[in-house]
Amino acid sequence: MSEQKQNETNEEGPIFKANEAGNATAEALDAAFSDAADQTIEKLEQQLAEAVDRELKAQAELENFRKRIYRETEQTIKYASLPLIRDLLEVLDNLTRATEAASNAPDATGLLDGVKMVQQQMIAVFAKYHCKPIPGLGHPFDPNVHQAISQSPSNQYDAGQVMLEASNGYILHDRVVRPSAVIVSTGKPS
Repeated sequence: MSEQKQNETNEEGPIFKANEAGNATAEALDAAFSDAADQTIEKLEQQLAEAVDRELKAQAELENFRKRIYRETEQTIKYASLPLIRDLLEVLDNLTRATEAASNAPDATGLLDGVKMVQQQMIAVFAKYHCKPIPGLGHPFDPNVHQAISQSPSNQYDAGQVMLEASNGYILHDRVVRPSAVIVSTGKPS
């Protein structure tokens, strides 16, 4: 066989066909690897996006937790004196009663002056700690700060107004320490 015949065999013969099959297999393998690589990349990108999302959510939760703890701590500090003020209100009530009783006795002027001074001092201490009396007499009845113990007709006060305070109520910042015990007017007698 001559070179010419060998060239014909290489171009159209079994060797050419084997190379062609090898190229097809290589292309198929390249395509398979490319598809597998694309799928892996997509999967990794999806996992990365999920991880970033989880991280952002965790950071948001942490920030919300910090804010909630800060608010709760601020509220705890703000109202820490509430039990003390409740107890001191009993003392203030007794001082008020003593003042009223002493004002009816003519020979107790020295005692009356002393009790009034103590009463004013107590009121000043309460004001220093943001504890203030709830306005009552002549004001409209507010169930958030008043406790109605009775209703009565009145020529002096319109219906729904406080006509008498049995005991003063107090508010600390914006929280009711003790509501005012009041008698509410039902309006003019019919």
